[in-house]
Amino acid sequence: MERWSRQTILPELGVAGQQRLLRAKVLCIGTGALGSPATMYLAAAGVGTLVIVDPDLVESSNLQRQILHGESYRGLPKVESAAQRLRDLHPDIRLELHACRFTPDNAESLSEGCDLIVDGSDNFPTRFLTNDIAYFRKIPLVHAAVQRFEGQMTVFAPHRGGPCYRCLLPTMPAPGSIPNCAESGVMGALPGVMGSLQAMEALKLIAGIGQPAIGKMLYYHSLTNHFRQIQLHPDPACRLCSSHADITSVHNSETLQSSTCTMNHIPSITVQELYQKLSANPGLCLVDVREPQEHADAAIQGSTLVPLATVPDHLHDWSPDQEIFIHCKAGGRSARACDFLQQQGFTKVTNITGGMDAWIAAGLPLA
Repeated sequence: MERWSRQTILPELGVAGQQRLLRAKVLCIGTGALGSPATMYLAAAGVGTLVIVDPDLVESSNLQRQILHGESYRGLPKVESAAQRLRDLHPDIRLELHACRFTPDNAESLSEGCDLIVDGSDNFPTRFLTNDIAYFRKIPLVHAAVQRFEGQMTVFAPHRGGPCYRCLLPTMPAPGSIPNCAESGVMGALPGVMGSLQAMEALKLIAGIGQPAIGKMLYYHSLTNHFRQIQLHPDPACRLCSSHADITSVHNSETLQSSTCTMNHIPSITVQELYQKLSANPGLCLVDVREPQEHADAAIQGSTLVPLATVPDHLHDWSPDQEIFIHCKAGGRSARACDFLQQQGFTKVTNITGGMDAWIAAGLPLA
């Protein structure tokens, strides 16, 4: 009682609300930038069971924003690092740790008995999957996303009259059309704000207090300190939650992309190997699929700028049997460009591992 006394004295929560928290079971997808503050506040508030799913290891680049982890856990599974910190916050918490990806094959078993889902994922297939399993389970999904200096947060709960994620985003965005945090960056404190908001919504939903953000998306721009609430409505033509739905399972074209990677067989070389090839043949075809400003800030001598979104417009610039080397900032966009070109019949495309970040870190010359 002493541990949670600052909550139980709130008449809206009380002892009965605290007991609901202690009995609750929450599925947390990811312990990264959003998952760090969300899981920490859920544990500190007394949520009884957290089911944590995260396949990743702790890396140096995580520590600027993923405050659940620390330097001493570099190289270890994130679920292990998370467990240490969460048990320190709430010694009696029950943790179900899964160092794996959240996929259509395990979504049903991992969500069994959960009261709601907190999605801290950073990719669209997983977001579609958390949405779909939450819909079929008839439990709320607390969603958030961040990029650069902007964040958004809402609760998807069609069973309570609100829209689902597919009402907001009916189809998967084109590959590379929206850069991830490794490509566009994110201010470290921003996911702390949005993840904390996720935790607050989850606690309200469990305790049955306040007005959850169902059908309301909170948008936050940190540079201008501007919050804006956007009304969301169910899509009468939604493929999942409308009367015209045609999605009947978590195994569908969007969610399966989370477990079926089409880019496993793309040849790749290191930046050192690329430098050797350029030294021997300065005229080789090196394509930079970053954005113009990125290219203007730093470029490799002899590279041709073709932003990822415009690659389909440049197919006529190359022959299908031509040797093409592709790079971006960190290797993600270039891998997608290679994958696209392979699908168009190009047989000799090679991805540059680590991209421009690795080139600069290796001290190699710039244009």
